[in-house]
Amino acid sequence: MSLANGRFPAEGASGAADGLFPAEGASGAADGLFPAEGASGAADGFFPAEGASGTADGLFPAEGASGTADGLSPAEAEDGALLSATGVRKTYGATDALAGAGLQVWAGEVVALMGPSGAGKSTLLHCLAGIVRPDAGTVRYRGADLAGLPDRERSALRRTDFGFVFQFGQLVPELTCLENVALPLRLNGERNRAAAKRAREMLTELGLAEVAGKRPGEVSGGQGQRVAVARALVTGPRVVFADEPTGALDSLSGEQVMQLLTAAARERNTAIVLVTHEARVAAYSDREVVVRDGRTRALEVTR
Repeated sequence: MSLANGRFPAEGASGAADGLFPAEGASGAADGLFPAEGASGAADGFFPAEGASGTADGLFPAEGASGTADGLSPAEAEDGALLSATGVRKTYGATDALAGAGLQVWAGEVVALMGPSGAGKSTLLHCLAGIVRPDAGTVRYRGADLAGLPDRERSALRRTDFGFVFQFGQLVPELTCLENVALPLRLNGERNRAAAKRAREMLTELGLAEVAGKRPGEVSGGQGQRVAVARALVTGPRVVFADEPTGALDSLSGEQVMQLLTAAARERNTAIVLVTHEARVAAYSDREVVVRDGRTRALEVTR
């Protein structure tokens, strides 16, 4: 990918389909964010190997406990969901990462996907975000089947309608915090000055104006993750996908990130799909869905 100024891609420059995620079928991700489809896990351990064993006592409801086997709240209707998955299956080699998972997400709702490493949480999130195509089943966003959309349209959704927050932030170290927040806007074709203005406004709104000119290595882990939240929200997405967003932070920083993310999203009526194995993080959600052995079960939790 060519760079106009050594930082941002030149307008109209070639590269990945959306500048962030590799085209489906590519041998690997150019930015290291996502493992190649079919890989057993990421080399850095960020994504657990699918099919890894392990459960947490008391995490999953006993057979016959309240909740539904398909991950849908009993009160949910078929129509009107912003994002939905039905009977989703995904296999890596001989491992069933997802075995009929289902989920519905409504506008402005915060849904936590709970479960141990290897249960299929991240795979389900990737299918919901259109990053990975399921082998079977359907994922619909605003009524459209994501798997049926051309790569270009799915890439456009990830630049406009979807925002992402990762466990380690995944900020570009060579860019300032302001440039990192502006990056999705630039990749979507917005001119540098307008993108920088919107990015600065977002940082200011989230109480991060003082870090705008600093690079990620010059800020604390908590500040860096809050910058990642700003980057996820700057395009005005309808859904933010957050994969273990506090996993690399201490308890206090994690609480600050979750308070910021959920408050900012609720103000914008933005839905959040949150992957976590921590009960204190899931407590910020409106609803919890447990993922176990590639299947989903909704828990009845009163907030």
